[in-house]
Amino acid sequence: MEYQAKISEEEIKGLPIFTFDGEIVVIDHEDKIDAAVKDLLSYPYIGFDTETKPAFKKGVTHQVGLLQLATDKRVYLFRLNKCGFTEALQELLASEQTTKIGVGIRDDIRGLRKLANFTPTNFLDLQIFAKAFGIEEMSFSKLMSIIFHVKISKRQRTSNWEAPKLTSAQVHYAATDAWGALKMYKALKSGKSQLQQVS
Repeated sequence: MEYQAKISEEEIKGLPIFTFDGEIVVIDHEDKIDAAVKDLLSYPYIGFDTETKPAFKKGVTHQVGLLQLATDKRVYLFRLNKCGFTEALQELLASEQTTKIGVGIRDDIRGLRKLANFTPTNFLDLQIFAKAFGIEEMSFSKLMSIIFHVKISKRQRTSNWEAPKLTSAQVHYAATDAWGALKMYKALKSGKSQLQQVS
């Protein structure tokens, strides 16, 4: 399977919009974490991403508000500002048995390590992995456009991830990021470029 190295905004404009519409589990209480982690640990590969409330003033920073972890079947959204970054979640991200796949993950991990001093283990960054396939783009949305010929809306990126209740648009945007990372990895590995074919 050959992929184009770069993609222009003009090319992206003509692509169909894609949003993950499968099962999404929003976790906002600590007592729901362990069952989710148990499910996630049963998969050899999971998608990974985080979201942080944007700071529009100089010198103001926020902690990671949302941790997204995806299997083929569902996406878990852990509202860390509500459920906490528990030991079970830290152990999952330190687990050698499950590969965590994301795009540009260095800042995500740095943000999580400000919440707890865990040792991130078995992470794979698609920005590096995709280079082996001749892809030079680095952003999640451009990688999705090249690999799956779809367009990803970035509208929710700078929304409030610590809001009392996440909107449907925020939930689907966040789920798409983690699930898309997992699917792109599997597509590159298998040579299939159709979203519905990659399981």
